[in-house]
Amino acid sequence: MSTTPTTDPRGTELPVWSTIGELVDSAVERFGDAEALVDGEQRWSWRHLVERIHGAGRAALAAGIGHGDRVAVWAPNVAEWVVAALGVHQVGGVVVPINTRFKGHEAADLIRRSGARILFTVTDFLDTDYVALLDEAGRPPGLEQVVVLRGTVPAGTVAFDEWLAAGADVDDAERAARAEAVTADDLCHIMFTSGTTGRPKGAMLTHGAICRAYRSWASVIGLEPRDRYLIVNPFFHSFGLNAGILACFMTGATMIPHAVFDVPSVMRRVAEERVSMLPGPPAIYQTILNHPDLDRLDLSSLRLAVTGAAAIPVEMIRQMYDRLGFETVVTGYGLTEASGIATMCRHDDDPETIANTSGRAIDDVEVRVVDENGDEVPRGTPGEIVVRGYNVMVGYLDDPEATAEAIDADGWLHTGDVGVMDERGYVDITDRLKDMFIVGGFNAYPAEIEGMLLEHPDIAQVAVVGVPDERLGEVGWAFVVPTAGHAVDPDAVITWSRERMANYKVPRRVVVVDALPLNASGKVLKYELRERAASLA
Repeated sequence: MSTTPTTDPRGTELPVWSTIGELVDSAVERFGDAEALVDGEQRWSWRHLVERIHGAGRAALAAGIGHGDRVAVWAPNVAEWVVAALGVHQVGGVVVPINTRFKGHEAADLIRRSGARILFTVTDFLDTDYVALLDEAGRPPGLEQVVVLRGTVPAGTVAFDEWLAAGADVDDAERAARAEAVTADDLCHIMFTSGTTGRPKGAMLTHGAICRAYRSWASVIGLEPRDRYLIVNPFFHSFGLNAGILACFMTGATMIPHAVFDVPSVMRRVAEERVSMLPGPPAIYQTILNHPDLDRLDLSSLRLAVTGAAAIPVEMIRQMYDRLGFETVVTGYGLTEASGIATMCRHDDDPETIANTSGRAIDDVEVRVVDENGDEVPRGTPGEIVVRGYNVMVGYLDDPEATAEAIDADGWLHTGDVGVMDERGYVDITDRLKDMFIVGGFNAYPAEIEGMLLEHPDIAQVAVVGVPDERLGEVGWAFVVPTAGHAVDPDAVITWSRERMANYKVPRRVVVVDALPLNASGKVLKYELRERAASLA
C-alpha cells in the first residue's frame, strides 16, 4: 500500500489502497479498538471485525475458493454480509451481490451465469426464505454450497458459524499470502445491471478502480472517524457496498447497517445511535421533514447527507440544512458500469447547484456531453453523457458484443443518459436514452419487465413506461394488447406479476389498449404512452 496521501479541500488525508484486502488490514492498523460496526446487540471494534473477516478468508480457503472464483451474496444489510463478502475478497474471490427483492428464478439465473460456487443467504428476512425460493427455482448445478448467514438452517445448507469453523485449521499465513497476491487489476465484484435488451448484464469491476473511486468519494463527502453511518442503501447495490461498507473502512466511520427502510425506524436509530451520516433518495428526507414526530426526536447528530437519483427541490436542500441540521449535503451521479460513481457536487456548492445538478467529474475521470456522432456539444446543449477513466468497468461478463456497444474504441462509456453540462463542468441529467426509470431508488428496465409480462397467456403485446409518482419518484405502467380471443384483467395481471418479479418491477397500473402506437419502422412511441399515462393520472 502506498502511504502517500492526497488532501481534499478540507485537509482530509487518506492513504492509497490497491486492493480491498489492503484496505481491510489498513483499517485495523489505523482505528484499532474504536467501534466499527453496530448491528442489534453486536458491537464490534475494528480489530474484532477484521479478525472475523480474516476468519472468513480462511474458511473460503478451506472451501476451496481460488483466485477469481465467484461467490454470491443474497442477503439484507447485516453484519455477516460484511464478514462474508470481505473474507472472499481477502483470498482473491469475486463477490456477486444479488438483489434481495429478486425472486428465486431471477437469483438462480445470476448464480448460474456468474458461475458462483458458494451462496451466502438468509432464511428469515421479511418472512422470506431465500433458500426455499432458490430450491423452488432449481439450484444451479455449479453451486457447491449454500451458507445460511441468519435463520433456520435447512437440509442441504450449512450455518455460517459452522462454515467459519471449517477454516480454523487453515494457517493464517496462507490467507495473508493469498491476500498479498491479489492485484489492483483483479476483479472484486460482478454487479448485475439490466440493459435495454432486458437481459441482466454483469459489470466486471476491479479492486483498484473501486478503492480509488471511493477514496475520492469519501474525501469529497468529508467522512471521518467520528461519524456514525446509518447504511440504509442495500449492500447488494454499489452505494451500499462501496459508498457504505468500503467508505467506512477507508475513514473509520462506524457502520450501522439498516436492513429495512421505514422513516420512523430510521428516525429512532438516528436518535438512539447518534447517527451523523444518513444517505438516501430525496424521498427519505422529504418524508422525514414532513413527519409529525420530527420535533419530538433528537436528530441533532446529523451532519452528512448524500442524495440523488431523482428530482430534488431546492427548498428541500435548504430545509435539510435549516431544520435537520446537516452541515454537508451532496448530490452525485453514477452507474454500475462506472463503478457506481462519475460526478459529484462538492461540499461548498450552493443549494441551487446541489438541487439542480449532479455535480462535476470526480478527480482523474472525464465526463462529456456528446451528439449522436460522439462529438462534444456546446455547453448548455443536451446530449448523451459519456464517461472515460479508471472507474469504467472491464466489460460485461461473457458479453463482448454488449461491451463493445457500451464502451467505444476511444474508451468512452456511453451511459444512455441525456444531460446538459454548464460552463463549470456540472451536469444536469435531463432524460434517458434508455427507457429505464427509477422506482424508490431501484433501476427498473422496461424491456426486462416487458419480457416477463409477455409470458402471460392473455398478453400479446406490451409496452412499459415510467410515470411520475409522489412517493417513489416513478412507477411503471404497462400498456397491453390482449391475445386474440382473450380478455385481460388488469388487477389479475398485477397479482400475477407480484408472484414472478421483484416488487419494484411490478407495474403500478395495467392499461388495456387495442394497439400500441408505432412509428414508421414499427418502434413503439413511448412518449405517446407517457402522455396518455399523464392524462389518465
